[in-house]
Amino acid sequence: MIVNILRFSFKDATTEKEKAAVLAAMRRTASIESAEFGVVGQDIGDPAEGFTHTYCAGVADLAALERYMHDPVHLDGDRVILPHIQKISAVRLSDDMDPGLGAKVMALHQAKVAKYPEWEAQLAAIPESPF
Repeated sequence: MIVNILRFSFKDATTEKEKAAVLAAMRRTASIESAEFGVVGQDIGDPAEGFTHTYCAGVADLAALERYMHDPVHLDGDRVILPHIQKISAVRLSDDMDPGLGAKVMALHQAKVAKYPEWEAQLAAIPESPF
């Protein structure tokens, strides 16, 4: 299992209606066929860290992760989601103890960046982002 946890906050100018649309897009993404589970909701961590919401999704393996990353629902969701994000932090974990798994996941990320340069630009436009 590969799990991706995204803690995030919205840009100040994001309206409640836009926030609802973003959260709905995240819920759709978390429920696509390749996802084993997904949770979207409030972040209940330390408020001083500046995160208000969290997205978490798990996929079975690398093949499922690749399908998840390129699923049209995921790609369409990112077009709705990313323009409204002010701050984001990613945590990834797995019960697969392959020491090369991190590099394999990163290679999938790089392949997606190469295939969808507009997606890379959307990630780069997030003001407070590790991407």
